[in-house]
Amino acid sequence: MHASRRRFVGTVAAGIAAAPALAQSQAAPSAPAASRSLTPPPYPGPPFPRQKQEWPGLAGRMTPRPDHGESTYRGTGRLAGRRALITGAESGIGRAVAIAFAREGADVAIGYLPAEEADAREVIALIRQAGRNAVALPGDIRDEAFCKKMVEQAVRQLGGLDILVNNAARQQSIDSILDLTTAELDWHFKTNLYALFWITKAAVPHLPPGASIITTASVQAYDPSPNLLAYSQTKAAQVAFTKSLAKQLGAKGIRVNAVAPGPVWTPLQVTGGQTQENLEKFGGDSPMKRPAQPAELAPAYVALAAADASYTTGQVYGVAGGSGNP
Repeated sequence: MHASRRRFVGTVAAGIAAAPALAQSQAAPSAPAASRSLTPPPYPGPPFPRQKQEWPGLAGRMTPRPDHGESTYRGTGRLAGRRALITGAESGIGRAVAIAFAREGADVAIGYLPAEEADAREVIALIRQAGRNAVALPGDIRDEAFCKKMVEQAVRQLGGLDILVNNAARQQSIDSILDLTTAELDWHFKTNLYALFWITKAAVPHLPPGASIITTASVQAYDPSPNLLAYSQTKAAQVAFTKSLAKQLGAKGIRVNAVAPGPVWTPLQVTGGQTQENLEKFGGDSPMKRPAQPAELAPAYVALAAADASYTTGQVYGVAGGSGNP
């Protein structure tokens, strides 16, 4: 590349990375940039204590407790004035995204199972502490009627919808196809795929140009584990859903992307998502020798939701600690 062109491209890239969209910067003044250490965060790695919870589990009962960015995430107004619906937002990645979105200036509605109310109350409080509107929407997304109602309530209580994050998921470790029941397969597909379709279909008529749809996929879509046959199928389908829908909605200015995490320390793992043996060494085979904490995933969702990513659609953003190949 010619030297002058390198300087031009570098200047443009630096400007995009450093500043939120004009409309957002006018809506909320940017906070001073926080200095961040280059030292890797002191997050725990294996061995982890063996532990088990009944589905769907609570983050507050995990040892060690996951970091969702409660005390660390600082926003700079990148999502000022936006309105987001996030499923599975009481814990794990969804909770980290809800915290980040609120601190970036968005109002947030969270979907979750009624059994997760204790975790959900904490998230609602954190969103409100950020000065944003918080909407709690408990229910089971395996029910099509609830999915439609959840979207309608989010739109009504937020005054519209600009961002949809399809994050809720079912994951169970089952060693053999001979032990995988039709009921369990159905549970995975209803939660991870049918609900994805129902919620997105209900949301699309409300989404304006510039809106963003983000789905939590997985490295399991590309490098499936033998004990996650049901889960990995749904994650591969989510990738295809993302790429196909992005082509449908591109002309409308609605962007559709996915994030493909690697191992992440969430209640999915302690409620049957891993065997106790695998849980003890969870994340140890990644190049970073540990699982991610949910807080480490949130910046990817912010980047994909922000107006800066106006030409990014149909993409899968890998956050897998060096493994996987989205």
